[in-house]
Amino acid sequence: METILDALQEALGLLTGFDPALMEVVGMTLRVTGGALLLATLIGLPLGAALGLRDRVPAGGCVMPIIYTGMGLPPVVVGLFVYLMLSNQGPLGRLGWLFKPPAMIVAQVIIALPLIVGLTLTSLRSIDPTVKLQVRSLGATRAQTAWTLIREARLGVLAAIIAAFGGIISEVGAVMLVGGNIEGQTRVLTTAIVLETRRGNFALALALGILLMGLAFGANYLFHRLSDE
Repeated sequence: METILDALQEALGLLTGFDPALMEVVGMTLRVTGGALLLATLIGLPLGAALGLRDRVPAGGCVMPIIYTGMGLPPVVVGLFVYLMLSNQGPLGRLGWLFKPPAMIVAQVIIALPLIVGLTLTSLRSIDPTVKLQVRSLGATRAQTAWTLIREARLGVLAAIIAAFGGIISEVGAVMLVGGNIEGQTRVLTTAIVLETRRGNFALALALGILLMGLAFGANYLFHRLSDE
């Protein structure tokens, strides 16, 4: 018990002292996860909205199962796929991204994209069908109708983004496979926690864990505040 309390006390000291090693890992985490979330949002929201606003999804018998399967895709499988694509023998090996932040961003985009598409699609389809009929009866164009329905489903859309953020900032398998957990280059919060725990450096691992939980809480708190407006 004393060991845990000592580690927690030292972890709080690292946090309040803005330990440089700690801040470096946080900065890399925010760059990788932020970039991945931005790309996944820019791709996923229009795609999810396009599918959700259609009365019938083309080849829906295949599209929907693919999306829902992607929402539960194991991150380590994504990491393996990206690793093979970016390795020297892979089709994209010439890019030289393996064990660099771009490879980590690609892996996280693949993880986040189905979440954003699927949850956006579901939130739009959960809107009362009469709303769409009312908007059309008022003479709204297709673009105006789409915008109105997206506004109606804005909480679901925001929840999709928050869920994607939580999914990628907390995963470890994919980023460790394609990033290599290299100090100062590809080390993020989750991979650093694994490494420091194995080293027995529990204070730093706890500090990193507190920061990770804080980021997750901050995202959910923001969602809660926005949903109340």
